[in-house]
Amino acid sequence: MNDYIAKAMALNGQIVIYAAVTTNTVEEARVLHDMYPTPAVALGRVLTGAALMSQTLKAVNQTITIQIKGDGPIGGIIAVTDWKAGVRGYVYNPSFDLPLNQAGKFDIKKAVGPGYLNVIKDLGLKEPYIGYVDLVSGEIAEDLTYYYAFSEQTPTVMNLGVLMGPDQKVITAGGFFIQLLPGASDDAIVTVEKGISDLKPVTALLNEGKTPEDIIRLIFPVENLEILETCPVSYKCTCSKDRMRRNLMSIGKKDLSEIAEDEKGAELLCHFCNKKYHFSKSDILELIDQ
Repeated sequence: MNDYIAKAMALNGQIVIYAAVTTNTVEEARVLHDMYPTPAVALGRVLTGAALMSQTLKAVNQTITIQIKGDGPIGGIIAVTDWKAGVRGYVYNPSFDLPLNQAGKFDIKKAVGPGYLNVIKDLGLKEPYIGYVDLVSGEIAEDLTYYYAFSEQTPTVMNLGVLMGPDQKVITAGGFFIQLLPGASDDAIVTVEKGISDLKPVTALLNEGKTPEDIIRLIFPVENLEILETCPVSYKCTCSKDRMRRNLMSIGKKDLSEIAEDEKGAELLCHFCNKKYHFSKSDILELIDQ
């Protein structure tokens, strides 16, 4: 199954629902960053959350960045999405693992530790919108749900999951994102609570062959459910040599002059895809002249 997001409306437009399968995207991230299982699950959840949140954006130049910083061994997690679920991200420490928690699941709470979450929305205005909340669980989905309730005052349900195989590869990944729109009735709240109360884990449903549309119908088995368009999800890094060149120029002539003293030049690494960009000594001298 290709990665994509399905969108739907329920109860005559009172509820908007997004459901996603992100298996290939999360596996690509795991391979790119050579991650151990625990950080792979943590980043996979954040990438999936970012992809789902991308559907709230309206224009091609808009982006959402999720930053999580905690005291746990993972150090921090960064994920960025464009308006069409082109996501990229990384963890500070990809090379550690932890025992499963008491429920037999990956201990993402311990991996992240106490800390905070930032959501940065660049809507193409003069200043981006920045929302900040303390982590309430470290399990990612609950923290993003709390962010929407606290920072945007929007009743929200976020569910994210990554299932790893014994070979440490991603078997399935995905999630869903439900929001009550302004003016939603008490019946809408009851409908959401009832729909998610006995739902299997999203990874189990995907592993059974369920599609995002199937998951939406399981949550909202009502007649007035309108399935809307879909959106592909992909791992999409935006790095380039020109962007790295601009990054080098931004450090100033003094620091560039020190770099130019090394005959080997400079090598810059993209954190999002691990691609390396080499600048020779002559390249550095040219930047100094500019």
